[in-house]
Amino acid sequence: MKSCERLANLALAGLSLAPLVVNVDPNLNVVLTACLTVFVGCYRSVKPTPPSETMSNEHAMRFPLVGSAMLLSLFLLFKFLSKDLVNAVLTCYFFVLGIAALSATLLPAIKRFLPKKWNEDLIIWRFPIPYFNSLEVEFTRSQIVAAIPGTIFCVWYAKQKHWLANNVLGLAFCIQGIEMLSLGSFKTGAILLAGLFVYDIFWVFFTPVMVSVAKSFDAPIKLLFPTADLKRPFSMLGLGDIVIPGIFVALALRFDVSRGKEPQYFKSAFLGYAVGVVSTIVVMNWFQAAQPALLYIVPAVIGFLAVHCVWNGDVKPLLEFDESKTQSTEEVAAEESKKVE
Repeated sequence: MKSCERLANLALAGLSLAPLVVNVDPNLNVVLTACLTVFVGCYRSVKPTPPSETMSNEHAMRFPLVGSAMLLSLFLLFKFLSKDLVNAVLTCYFFVLGIAALSATLLPAIKRFLPKKWNEDLIIWRFPIPYFNSLEVEFTRSQIVAAIPGTIFCVWYAKQKHWLANNVLGLAFCIQGIEMLSLGSFKTGAILLAGLFVYDIFWVFFTPVMVSVAKSFDAPIKLLFPTADLKRPFSMLGLGDIVIPGIFVALALRFDVSRGKEPQYFKSAFLGYAVGVVSTIVVMNWFQAAQPALLYIVPAVIGFLAVHCVWNGDVKPLLEFDESKTQSTEEVAAEESKKVE
């Protein structure tokens, strides 16, 4: 599947650059960008070893509450403090975070062209400050090389706040989020998606908080898609509408991989995500009003996966799947060799 992943990466890069030279329908751009980002993130999440840490049911239950507290805090900050001051602080924060995310996203491609020694040999740097001597950072020469384009893009973003720089950083955050975050099990995933389903509906339909923060927050927490409308120059899609369903779809792919089968439940979950995004765009254009994307994406992703699972009679293994208890490929190979002996 490496070839498909490379094609998806190229398509995503081309789609991001296309509005610079041609008019791209923003609705089509939203759907294709969201789906390609989820696809790339899902395949990058497949690792030889299972994740060391996964989300628990308790964390999944608390997540919407923590998210609500953060959203309300940002709303109050923008309401009572200078918008420029808040955005200046946030720009500094996302500058550092953006370098890390973009460097990590570019690293696999860059490593292929660098000496093996640069990819493997660790450099350990300790803080030369009293009382912080115990703190140390480990990195490779390859990571330093990957940080160079990451830093250039972040400087460009901080200076110009160009929509393309915003989108490059936003896509890096999405891909890294889907790649690194693990729900652990489908039960935990269902709890998280159900909680954020209610969260999204409440803050969009019943309060002005979500829309107000999205418009005031001048940081790469949303993707911007140029339009031909001077009154509304950009369509927006929040990163959470990509990452949150994306980590659930990625779990379906890793479930397929753990069984040693061709991706099947990944396809149904991914199709559900695509249908959910398209439904969001259709309803948004019909009512000419902002829509909580998770209202349409969550039922579609869970529904498509559930129907496929029931049809195949795999409900029990899917519900019993716990990623933290799966064996690494090395352990499986070792056990197989023992059986042969």
